[in-house]
Amino acid sequence: MAGGALLVGVIVDTLAMLGRQLQVPLLGAIEMVQACVLLAASGALVVAAVDRAHARVRLVADRLPGPWQRRLERFYALAALSFYAALLAGSGWIAADLWHGHEESELLRIPYRPLRVVVALVLVVLLVQALVRLRGREAR
Repeated sequence: MAGGALLVGVIVDTLAMLGRQLQVPLLGAIEMVQACVLLAASGALVVAAVDRAHARVRLVADRLPGPWQRRLERFYALAALSFYAALLAGSGWIAADLWHGHEESELLRIPYRPLRVVVALVLVVLLVQALVRLRGREAR
């Protein structure tokens, strides 16, 4: 899904660039690309979190003794959990504040409510994954 959304975004942006060069603009291209990027980034975040494939610098951690490496992994999970919780709280606050408003993009009238739901769901998945890691119940 994430790769498909990114591919659609690239196609739309390419068509918009060609349209600008040919003096036939593609109205709403930025709005479409933004929605595609949200879906692509959400999918990429979930896949990276589940596969534990986030970018990391392991220069110090690889040199630590085993117990300290495990402590550092737990600290990382706690930091990730805190970060995702803060993002979810902020996103939830904004979504709750604007939920009953008629919020949509300017040209294509893409409603923001479903996009906010996607963000919230992704953050919940990331929170649960970080909590599982923090509790040390991961098979890896």
